[in-house]
Amino acid sequence: QVQLVESGGGLVQAGGSLRLSCAASGRTFSSYAVSWFRQAPGKEREFVAAIFDRGRSTSYADSVKGRFSISRDNAVNTVYLQMNNLKPEDTAVYYCAAALRIIATAASKYDYWGQGTQVTVSS
Repeated sequence: QVQLVESGGGLVQAGGSLRLSCAASGRTFSSYAVSWFRQAPGKEREFVAAIFDRGRSTSYADSVKGRFSISRDNAVNTVYLQMNNLKPEDTAVYYCAAALRIIATAASKYDYWGQGTQVTVSS
């Protein structure tokens, strides 16, 4: 069983930066793929970024490439999402999700989810 807790959300002006954290329980967390998803009001949940294979590979949605960066520190069981040059369209609740040893970006493939953290970008 893995429990995930997100933090780091908040209100920021367009062009600003935030770093989200996803802290996990579990001694084998390094073996888990972790993704960030987001859901804006009235929209479906969408994939943002993923980190696989103990951090050796990553994947990003086209809408965030070059602006967001995902990383992990297995020593402290935490995955980070550095978000730079934020835009109003990045406003959403951001969720981290984990699954054991997968390489996938579909939400249905992930077994464990956090409660989410709100990110609001003002214009």
